Amino acid sequence: MLVAHRIRLDPNNVQATYLARAAGVARFAYNWALDEWGKQYAACEADPSLRKPSEAALRRQLNAIKREQFPWILEVTKNAPQMAIMQLGRAFDNFFNKRARYPIFRRKGCDDRFSLSNDQFRVEDKRIRIPKLGWIRMCETLRFTGRIVSAAVSRVADHWYASITVDTLELSLPPAENQGAVGIDLGVFGAGAPVDWREVRRTEGTAHPAAAPAPPVAQPVAQGQRFA
Repeated sequence: MLVAHRIRLDPNNVQATYLARAAGVARFAYNWALDEWGKQYAACEADPSLRKPSEAALRRQLNAIKREQFPWILEVTKNAPQMAIMQLGRAFDNFFNKRARYPIFRRKGCDDRFSLSNDQFRVEDKRIRIPKLGWIRMCETLRFTGRIVSAAVSRVADHWYASITVDTLELSLPPAENQGAVGIDLGVFGAGAPVDWREVRRTEGTAHPAAAPAPPVAQPVAQGQRFA
């Protein structure tokens, strides 16, 4: 069973800058591949002898030119651009199988995220290790045990989160660290919905008496009408 736990990160200023840069690289790679896919697909339509585009071919193409044309890509984990192009490939699979619309370009501020494969990060207690960055503090420990599959790092407003996917056999949830016990006060039932108190039992086994009849509803007074 695949489950995911999204954990808020607590990066310092240097780490937050790296996360933003990695998200920018992922966004650039996705948009670059989307543009190339459109160009290459149009070329195939004009010349059937050409190969149709694929995410694997586009990943190889970017790897071949990134050192000369986009050297700043090398400043972050290699997963940032590679996983983004793989996600574009899945988006096109969904499009061709009529499960989704044609992919659109990602935008800064709306798509600030990048993904990591399970061999590119580690999780220990309340911290996660990302390549070319090191350990980042997490606000809580990973809830699930099992084989870690992947992680997606994203920014929501001014906070960064890591959504860690785990392949686990049993779904046992420990109590969340920031939550306590929750109870229900039977005395508030009548305020939200009509309740037949004859059907509500106390824990001691005695029944509530029947609810007293509600007072008659006052009718609106017409303009000019005098009170009796």
